[in-house]
Amino acid sequence: MLSRKQKHILLKFFSMFSVVRGYNILVIIIAQYLTSIFILAHKLPLREVVLDPNLLMLVLASAATIAGGYIINNFYDSEKDLINRPIKSRLDKLISQNTKLSFYFVLNFLAAIMASYVSFKAVLFFSVYIFGIWFYSHKLKKLPFIGNLTSAVLTITPFFAIFLYFKNFEQVIFVHAIFLFLIISMRELTKDLENLRGDLVQNYHTIPVVYGESLSKKMLVLLSILALIPIYLLLTYYEIGYMYWYFYLCIVLLLLFLFVLYKSETKLHYIILHNILKFIIVAGVFCILLIDVNVFINRLF
Repeated sequence: MLSRKQKHILLKFFSMFSVVRGYNILVIIIAQYLTSIFILAHKLPLREVVLDPNLLMLVLASAATIAGGYIINNFYDSEKDLINRPIKSRLDKLISQNTKLSFYFVLNFLAAIMASYVSFKAVLFFSVYIFGIWFYSHKLKKLPFIGNLTSAVLTITPFFAIFLYFKNFEQVIFVHAIFLFLIISMRELTKDLENLRGDLVQNYHTIPVVYGESLSKKMLVLLSILALIPIYLLLTYYEIGYMYWYFYLCIVLLLLFLFVLYKSETKLHYIILHNILKFIIVAGVFCILLIDVNVFINRLF
């Protein structure tokens, strides 16, 4: 049996894990490594990529910056989350705001230290990234269109760090990036619909608040159609190995998304829509392995 003190420490750990969304950070770390191995540095030996200390520092700096971003976002959204996510909010409040801010500064400092191992340019990159996350959480998040666009850009920014490191400018990479950007943009708009009640109370000027649910849904339909363009290009013009199965699945999921969107009237519908998009993103990370399974096995052994 755990003592009361041990239970308290365990709850604190889960609270901080919830605040920094440790599961998301783990997925991003895996995504950065798989992207490096199969897309950005696919011509290099597997061992050379996996054991590259510079890549490790960039990935860890990204993880620390993102964790800090979740903390500052949680700090500014604490009142809104009481309405939109009451259960999660109660867990997050086990950590005081002062402790959260202390962790925020420590994580950003660690990100700068790890980036300095790579180069001064990497330090500048992460300094701008850290400022961008803070400015988004403090100001831009409450603005329609700008907030959604900024959030989508900030989400894919860690991949630009390794993209610039490997200096791989193949067209297929940009097509993948456009698809990811569109799906993330859909997710952000869906989250705004899901959090409409809290945004109204806290005076957040999101797209659903300012322009209504109807226009927001029309925008989601448009973004879904646009997402089919990079899917078509990837299936038709580029060599993506067995990953074509993933993109066929994406077509089915996007059609399901549009069907649920057409029927949507309650918060539960928007949660379902959000989870469909989240599944597309997470599944996409692990399906990177399908780009060239044989080459992966050969490189591994």
